[in-house]
Amino acid sequence: MQQGKEAPTVPAVRVLVLGGAGFIGRHAVAALLASGAEVIVGSRHPQRIDHRLPAAAVHCVRRMVRFEEHTDASHWAVALRDVDVVLNCVGILRQRGRATYRRVHCMAPAALAEACRQNGLRFVHVSALGLDAPAHSRFLTSKREGEQAIRASGADWAIARPSLLDGQGGYGAWWLRAVSRLPVFAVPADAGGRVAALQVTELGEALARLCTASAARLRLDASREFDLGGPQALSLVDYIGVLRRGYTDRPAWCVRVPGLIARLVAHACDLMHATPFSFGHWELLRRDNVPACNRLSELLGREPRAVA
Repeated sequence: MQQGKEAPTVPAVRVLVLGGAGFIGRHAVAALLASGAEVIVGSRHPQRIDHRLPAAAVHCVRRMVRFEEHTDASHWAVALRDVDVVLNCVGILRQRGRATYRRVHCMAPAALAEACRQNGLRFVHVSALGLDAPAHSRFLTSKREGEQAIRASGADWAIARPSLLDGQGGYGAWWLRAVSRLPVFAVPADAGGRVAALQVTELGEALARLCTASAARLRLDASREFDLGGPQALSLVDYIGVLRRGYTDRPAWCVRVPGLIARLVAHACDLMHATPFSFGHWELLRRDNVPACNRLSELLGREPRAVA
């Protein structure tokens, strides 16, 4: 290199994080900013999310995105302007009005994948483990249909499927930690599946890697699907025990609720929009929610930490 001439500056990757103020999204935003990426936060209420974003993201560009209204590729034109990568962290636990499982988990991601294909953008989609087994919950079947549409889109896509998440700011994570403090707690008797819980901060790092690394480094030619989990596979009861040991050495009494009653309770929770327990989660708890091939360490470049 001749003296006096500086090396050309490589422009930062511009990533649109949809659901950027949510539990997963805000940690992905933090990891992306730490990696040097430019972040655009997509949200239903972009001007009301300062208190939910990491401090470094307060000055990020915001864009209003409502998934139930973005069900055609043409609807994404404004949101995708001046973007290199799209990271979708949007998901709903329960339906409200037009924000249905089909629109939010299937139609909008399918339209987004097509828009990304038309614009030559990478599309990283956050899904969930356990979708390949038979399911009756619309929460699960809509997520599965969304994945199928993304695979068929012809876009430059990648799908991340995390197991159960622990960390600050998550409703389900907070609920499980609250349950672990109780002297008595209940679980479905047929909740025989195992979970491989992971830290949401490490999921954020993994998603940032999927957004910013080259296709060759990610080995996308071999597989575009990334099942992600922590280093331990535990039953729900054992996992609650691990969380409890962070607060006390006193044992708790576990009440096992018959499966039929647990299913009825799950439906009641869905109707009342109460607690994070749902029919979909009841179905997931009955089988393993553990990666068959855990790619988290591959994305992190190190072994993941156990939830403590």
